[in-house]
Formats: sequence, C-alpha cells, structure tokens
Amino acid sequence: MKVLIVNGSPHRDGNVSVAIAELKKVFADEGIEVENVEIGIKRVSGCLGCYTCGKLGKCVVDDIVNEAAEKFKAADGLIVASPVYYASPNGTLISFLDRLFFSAKFDKRMKVGASVAVARRGGCSATFDVLNKYFTISGMPVASSQYWNSVHGAAPGQSAEDAEGLQTMRTLAKNMSFLMKSIALGKEKYGLPEKEAPVQTSFIR
Repeated sequence: MKVLIVNGSPHRDGNVSVAIAELKKVFADEGIEVENVEIGIKRVSGCLGCYTCGKLGKCVVDDIVNEAAEKFKAADGLIVASPVYYASPNGTLISFLDRLFFSAKFDKRMKVGASVAVARRGGCSATFDVLNKYFTISGMPVASSQYWNSVHGAAPGQSAEDAEGLQTMRTLAKNMSFLMKSIALGKEKYGLPEKEAPVQTSFIR
C-alpha cells in the first residue's frame, strides 16, 4: 500500500517536516510505502477556471500539479501537511490543491485523506477544516486521530518538543493504516459503492 504526503511548507527542514517524519516512522512499521511531494517553494499558479482539464484529463498548466496527480492516482491515501498562514493553509498549497482536485478526473472515492496543520500558536483548527473539505467533496474517507491533527512549534525543529502533537501524528498514521487496509479488504469483497449519475441544481431561477 502507498501513501502520498504533500508538504506545503517552504521550509524543507521546518516544523511541518518534523510532523511528517513522525508519520513516516509508523507507516514504515505498518509496511506502507510513503512518497513525498514538496511544493512549498514551487511556483504554482491558481486555477484559471478554463475547464480545459475536462478535455485533456489533466491541468492545462503542465507543472508539479500534473506530476502529483499521477502519484495521487496510484496511492491508497493522501496526507496534506501545511503551515498556518493567517489561520489558513499557505497560498501555494491552496492553489496546488484547487487545481489537483479539480483537474485530476480519476475516481478518488475510498482513497483515505488526512490533513496536518502546524503553527506557533493559533489557526490550526481553521486550517484543518479547509484542508479536509478537499477530501469530503471527493468521496474520500477522512482519517482521524486522538485530537485534531496539529503540531505546534515556532523556531525550526521546535515542534519536536510537542509531545502531544507528535503522539497525535503517530495515532493518525496508525488509524490511517488500519483504515486503508480495511478499505482494501472491503473493495476486494464488495467493490466500490454504486455511483449515481451526477445531479446538479442551481440556486438561481
């Protein structure tokens, strides 16, 4: 099994990386492969709203988003980890996720999603909420932990001192591993739930 981890931080060895390292330890013990995508210092433009992806099957802007889409397609789970900027994920990550989830047209149902927010002090739960919405609009079960998935630290590496935050990461990885394995067994025995044809309504009359 495989998990794709997207690191939205521009600091490769910062506090988000500390949280990710804790997740990876558990996934290794669980026999789950992990692949990292670092997008914090990439130049990622926002969605153009051109809908060309509907024809191409990928984003018209051929960058890290299309590369990550192929990795996402092959993965059983996706973790998105972000620093907190003004009680929200950072702008690069938002642009990346908007385009990734909209342009990648493959079926995302039953891929397990999880988000991680890292901050000095506040804004983690608001960031956590924003990130989880990408999963829940896509038919992806969301893995939970013993607390909201947040770790705290200011100076680089300081989050290594957040014992509760690191325990939350370990619990998240254990729960996510169990959920992915359980879904794999369920798909083998029962298949995916029947999908209805989309119905779209407008609030404008």
